[in-house]
Order: sequence, then structure tokens, then C-alpha cells
Amino acid sequence: MRYTPIISELYKKNREKFMRKMKKDSIAVFNSNDIYPIGADSTFPFEQHRDIFYLTGIDQEETILLLSPEAKEIENREILFIRKTDKNVQVWEGSKLSKSDARSISGIEKILWLNEFDSTLKEMTSQNNGIYLNKNEHYRNNSETQTREDRFIGKFKKEYPIHFVYRSNPILQHIRSIKDPLEIRQIQRACNITEMGFRRILKFIKPGVWEYEIEAELLHEFISNRSKGFAYSPIIASGKNANVLHYIKNNFQCKSGELVLIDAAAEYGNYCSDLTRTVPVSGRYSDRHKAIYNSVLNVKKKASTLLTPGVLWKEYHEEVGKIMTAELLMLGLLDKNDVRKQDPKLPAYKKYFMHGTSHHIGLDTHDYGLLNEPFEPNMVFTVEPGIYLPNEGFGIRLEDVVVVQESGEPVNLMKNIPIEIDEIESIMNS
Repeated sequence: MRYTPIISELYKKNREKFMRKMKKDSIAVFNSNDIYPIGADSTFPFEQHRDIFYLTGIDQEETILLLSPEAKEIENREILFIRKTDKNVQVWEGSKLSKSDARSISGIEKILWLNEFDSTLKEMTSQNNGIYLNKNEHYRNNSETQTREDRFIGKFKKEYPIHFVYRSNPILQHIRSIKDPLEIRQIQRACNITEMGFRRILKFIKPGVWEYEIEAELLHEFISNRSKGFAYSPIIASGKNANVLHYIKNNFQCKSGELVLIDAAAEYGNYCSDLTRTVPVSGRYSDRHKAIYNSVLNVKKKASTLLTPGVLWKEYHEEVGKIMTAELLMLGLLDKNDVRKQDPKLPAYKKYFMHGTSHHIGLDTHDYGLLNEPFEPNMVFTVEPGIYLPNEGFGIRLEDVVVVQESGEPVNLMKNIPIEIDEIESIMNS
């Protein structure tokens, strides 16, 4: 691994949190992701399943975690199964984790080879009445791809049809949404790498540069600082492209007088950052750009102050909607009649700001978090308002990552990344 791993005590705590919420006489099983094929003999680079990583810190394929908190033998309460290195694997791929390596990273004492899993599962199910099975239930999930977890669920239900089956995901959605200080440190590292990339491109952007060249400059800086690269598919959207919310083609040339919206950020150690800035291709914002930009910035600043303990997701977004409406009225993009006639289910401001203001962030860019639960300290969110003007050929979005505090305003992990107009213009023209 190119990143510095978190100490094993974090993963011990994470497993304890999960096991405290398990029903009596039950076990839980977690599988790694598959290595997904592209075609012929090509595959995508391996990405560890974030749930098993959260519980073990193990970043290797074909890993399985079995938890049995009431096992009579203490050593059987946590068992990790890993792939064994043979001579063929060693020649082609290099050595995999040793049992000692896996024990050091995860803090799990009992490490077994993968071929011992089936017999161990049979033994542990005979001592318990139920099992926690893991499936992605994130509210944004719409993937049709069958996962290693999906196959395990089908196999288990067929082989053990009279065991009770419970869902791991609601537990994980809650405990993963509240970050340990060690996790926040990794997210901060990702944000710091993102800052390096952004400062690099501020000096690189000029008329005639292509969107993909900006992407390449960012990637160079991220990888040079021990990141695997982008935390998500980067959006480098110049001119009218900024009005396409998930624009990822990045194949237009940046023109004089345009803005370029950059929604791109680094990961570090599987933890994500998420940044958006909108900068002038020629190094100076026009008066019109400044007016819209300052309104978006004002919404972002006010929205951030609302991320406090006890606030509900729905209430937060309704309040941000009011703040955005006031800005759009001030800009003349809405009038009082628009607001008076608006459909409560589709407020007038949605014409110019059609996406949500925030999402949880952590091991996933759109991280786990139950939307019906109130905000708690150490939850980490993005704040990303925008105003999109397709008729004027530009859109502006600004985004930072913040941590909810026990009291007071949240801490902005991107506070050092330039966002004020004067600072951006100064760097671009230095």
C-alpha cells in the first residue's frame, strides 16, 4: 500500500461497535469485493469493499471476516480469512499478506487461510441461530452488478435455510456515519492533497488549455502525494458544460472569458475528499460572474453553520432552500410572484439549484448515513450549493468538507483551499 495505514485499535473499536448491536446467538460475515473484469484478460484495479475495510483495515481481495461475539472460545469471536500466497501467485502478483501482517493491520488474533472458511462457517452456524448478511442499501445505490456479497447471501440461504437472517447495513449506516478522530485525520490528509492539486492548476489554467489537461495536472499532483488518484470521476466543466451536473467527458477547450467548474478531489487510504471550485479561464471574473459567485459563496457559508447536532436532514435542506431563494430574489433570477406561486414539492429555487446541498463523506464519496437520524458530532458532510444559468452559458458551484462539532460551527477541513474571489484571482495572476 502507498498510504500510511491507521493503527489497528480503530478497527478493533469498529468491530466492537458493530457487535454491540448484534442480536444474541448470531454471527456476521463480511466479504471483500470482486476484481471486476473489463474484457479479455483485463480487469479494473481492485477496490476493497468499504465495510470490510472499516472493520479490519485489510486492503486485499478474497478476504472474509466472521464475527461471533458469543462464541465460547474467545479466539472464535473474531476470525479473519485471507488468501494464501502460492508459488504461482508470488511470481505473477507478488506475495499476499502473511498471517502476521493481517494480524498487525486488523488487530484480529485468529487468522486462517481462505480454504478453511466453509468448515469454520459450518461450525459457527451450528452454535448460533442467526446470521447478519451484508448488502449495499445506500439510498443512492442503483447498481445491477452482482457482488461477492450477493453470491454469498444466495449460497448461505440455500445451505442454511432455517437460520434467521438479519441485515448488517442499518448498523453500518449508523456507526460508519460518525467518524473516529483517526478517520477524520485520513480525510484531512485527502483534503490536503486536494489543496496541492488545486493550487497547481490555478497557475496552469489559461485560455486554450483543454479540460483533460487540467484533469492530468490534478492526477499528477495527487499520485505524487501517495494518493491512488481521484476519489470519484472528476468533473472539469468549462463554459456551458458546467450546467451538466455529472459532466465527466472533460474534452473541451477552455476559452477566454469563460469559467471552468472543477469538481475533483483526492482520496487517501480509501478515505475521500470532495472539492468544487469555479475559476475564470482568463484569470479574472466578470462583474456578472462575481455577483453569482458571491451569492453561491454566501449560501455555502450560511448552510455550513446549520450543520449542528440534533438537526434533521429534511429541516436542513428546507432551510438552505430559503437561503438560496433569498439570494435568487436579490439577483433578480426569481421574483416574489415566483415564490408565491411555487409548488412546495418543487420550490422555485430548484430552477437554478436542482441538487442537494450536502451528503455524508468518508470511506465513500457519498458515504453511509441514515437520513432520518439527526446530525451528531463527528459526522462529516460536504456543503455544495450552486447556481446554474444555461441561458448565460455558465454555472457556479462551490464545495467544502466539514465536520459537525459538539457545539459551535462545524470545522471546515478545506479552510486552506482558496475560495474567495480576490485570492483566486491573485494566485492565477501571480
